[in-house]
Amino acid sequence: MARTKTFRNIQKPFESDVEKLTSAGVEVLFAPEINEIYPPGFRTYVNVEGLSERLEGRSRPGHFRGVATVVLKLFEIVAAAIRVFRPQRRAAGAHPAADGHRSEPQPEIVVCPIVRELDGLALSSRNTYLNSEERRAATVLQRALSEARRELNAGTRDALQLQTALRKILSNETLARVDYVEMVDAESFEPVSSIGARPVYALLAVFIGKTRLIDNLFIEPAAGQNAPASSL
Repeated sequence: MARTKTFRNIQKPFESDVEKLTSAGVEVLFAPEINEIYPPGFRTYVNVEGLSERLEGRSRPGHFRGVATVVLKLFEIVAAAIRVFRPQRRAAGAHPAADGHRSEPQPEIVVCPIVRELDGLALSSRNTYLNSEERRAATVLQRALSEARRELNAGTRDALQLQTALRKILSNETLARVDYVEMVDAESFEPVSSIGARPVYALLAVFIGKTRLIDNLFIEPAAGQNAPASSL
């Protein structure tokens, strides 16, 4: 079992990851060497049209292409029936899966719920780069999403109004610098102008100091009700 390097600024000890997976009951771990996935002279990439120029793709040029490429490679290598993603990675994962040309049935894409710290900050390896002051400031992401949820519960359906509410909370934190605040369709990740009959994500990407954090609020219309259900 070999180690695959990731982006240097978010790299974590491989042995620590193995310990956590083992404690969670994982029996098999696929961890190839980087040259096995990207051999010398590698020049073929996956580009998801439209999405590669927005959200994470716009803010981190080349990132979306890299994620989509390795996801499709892993799909081809490991023919798992179920693939699990977090929401802001789902866009890069679901489209290569749907556009693949394998003969077997398409895999089920499962979006995992966000696991949060006691103060509401989403669990992330990036949190370790925050100092104590930044760590306290980072909870503004969850506070902003909570404000959006309150607006929804009060009957707000206009996407721009919700984005404005999110930005207002974020602007009150001096250590926060907004990268993007978007309301998008939960399937296509295309921008929406209002909250209607389809599930929507409120997506945030915010710098706290030099550390870039992402978070989201899932908004799904509640059956038989006018007000949508939402979850952090």
